[in-house]
Amino acid sequence: MAARRASLTIAAMNTLTSSSATPSDEGASPQLPRIAVLATGGTIAGAAADATNTSGYQAGVVGVDQLLAVVPALSTVARIAPEQIASVDSKDMAMPLWTTLAQRINTLLAEDDVDGVVVTHGTDTLEETAYLLHLTIKSDKPVVLTAAMRPASALSADGPLNLLNAVTVAANAGSRGQGVLVAFNNKIHSARDVVKTSTYAVDAFQSPEIGALGWVQDGRVEFQRSVVRPHTLAAEFVIGANWPHVEVVVSYAGVSRITVDALVAAGVRGIVVAGTGNGSIHASLQQALAYAASQGVAVVRSSRVGSGHVMRNGAAADDALGFISAGSLNPYKARVLLMLALAAGGTGPVALQKTFDTY
Repeated sequence: MAARRASLTIAAMNTLTSSSATPSDEGASPQLPRIAVLATGGTIAGAAADATNTSGYQAGVVGVDQLLAVVPALSTVARIAPEQIASVDSKDMAMPLWTTLAQRINTLLAEDDVDGVVVTHGTDTLEETAYLLHLTIKSDKPVVLTAAMRPASALSADGPLNLLNAVTVAANAGSRGQGVLVAFNNKIHSARDVVKTSTYAVDAFQSPEIGALGWVQDGRVEFQRSVVRPHTLAAEFVIGANWPHVEVVVSYAGVSRITVDALVAAGVRGIVVAGTGNGSIHASLQQALAYAASQGVAVVRSSRVGSGHVMRNGAAADDALGFISAGSLNPYKARVLLMLALAAGGTGPVALQKTFDTY
């Protein structure tokens, strides 16, 4: 299997340089920042049968050394310390890998000779991983995630420039203390705000509610605002192996209560509902969720709409029903925060609402 994957990658990457040199400590000035590049797979490490195929490809088959080798300019930006953490399609991201990644980043950033970390990731769950790290990394050193919408084998692959820009942002002094960042298509986003907004476009990642933090281009980094809500060192959460069971359900025309009742019976600790509009919930689903809350299940109202925020006691009577408002977090980031809050011992709608209002 490994041999087949290797031959596929070599045959498919016909648009990449044949250079075998990897930017590393050996090829860069000792005065440059030292940035660890942790690869996890994804489209940025994907390969297809030919250069015109940008959808029928295999994710995660290109190793970190190959990703770095096609961006020789990295040696002018930083001393690179590469590491392959995983080789997965990010649709298959799971909590054990989150634990491994967060713990490894915290270990690296505790070292005096590591100035920042870049994580290459798939686009499908990047926003969830970024927000998780934003709340659990215990350092003010830069952590920057990047990815690609086109595989490494594609014509005009966007991964190499995104990778160069991510390292440039991680090496920039202005990135320190900004929490976890996402560098994509020349924009710099906060992990809390960024979402994937397109299935194919190279500008797929946006911060729709309040915009990007800044931009990076041709080696220049500019921040136009700073992150306000607490994160990293100011966050109360720590990564661990204990992940409370939290699921997401959706409200839509004609929805039944079957899924919620099954989840309660299965012993879930929390449910995030992707409501319509301002987090409004179909009457049948609301009855089931109210029952879930009465059984001690944390119920968070979010919205399936692409931007905006869910007002507490707006479309549903949260105080009476024991529900929590996700604010401006989408359902998937709300799930991340709820899992961390429950793992930290958060109980009851009042305490959990304070957590959501804070982070």
